Amino acid sequence: MVIVSIFYFHSKLMSERLLIRALKGGKNTKIVTLTGKKITKMPSTLGKLSGLNTLVLQNNQVSKVCPELGTLSQLTVLHLGNNLLKEVPEELKYLKSLKKLHLFGNRIWRFSPGACDGLQNLVLLNLNKNQLTCLPQEICRLYSLTYLSINYNQLSSIPKEVCFLENLSELQLNYNQITHIPEEIKLLKNLKKLFLVRNNIGSLPEGICHLMKLRVLDIAGNLVQMFPSLFQNLKLKELYCEENPLFLKQPVHALELENVWTLQVRAKIILSSL
Repeated sequence: MVIVSIFYFHSKLMSERLLIRALKGGKNTKIVTLTGKKITKMPSTLGKLSGLNTLVLQNNQVSKVCPELGTLSQLTVLHLGNNLLKEVPEELKYLKSLKKLHLFGNRIWRFSPGACDGLQNLVLLNLNKNQLTCLPQEICRLYSLTYLSINYNQLSSIPKEVCFLENLSELQLNYNQITHIPEEIKLLKNLKKLFLVRNNIGSLPEGICHLMKLRVLDIAGNLVQMFPSLFQNLKLKELYCEENPLFLKQPVHALELENVWTLQVRAKIILSSL
């Protein structure tokens, strides 16, 4: 197995001739790391490395992927973090072996049509620190996905289609502008960790109470005032809810004393479970 790592090119010496010389392993080359600050164009000669399974091109200035990327049928890991991409590339649909995709720190505001079509084996997708305001319905095609992170974007809602990713075990949507969680969240039966820090969420749906595998819930820095009635049924190990206006509603006067007593007992049960 050949591993090639080239760090910090100090000029535009990243010519195809230099790359070919560096990648003498040809089809035996499995890992290529081109980490630096000067690469502006993805080298098309990567298409000649048919056996490549890991490609790292983070911390560069790549604004568009080359068409040859779609020929890397054995690629399982792709790092394109901290570049200048404006969309999730359409060429990804040909990477049917891809399992981990890192696109954090770009300028991505949309998914190219068809980008999700061939990513049935993708298990990890990192889109942190981009400019997404919405997600396409086609994201439900990533049915093998177990980890989805879209922190620090501009999402205003969680599309129902995300809730159809039944294998998802961790969902991170911190630092967005989300105001509403769909009732369909209950369909994420395998979800173990849910992070919704610093959004504009006013309430939690009853559906969240059906997530029996959920162990970590972080809703810090939102607008939540009350938990759903069945919230105590969750088997949480970690709950973070600071900086929410919880339990600040004005008390309601009951007509009968026994109703007041029942409410107090119920409140104690909920608080003890937290």
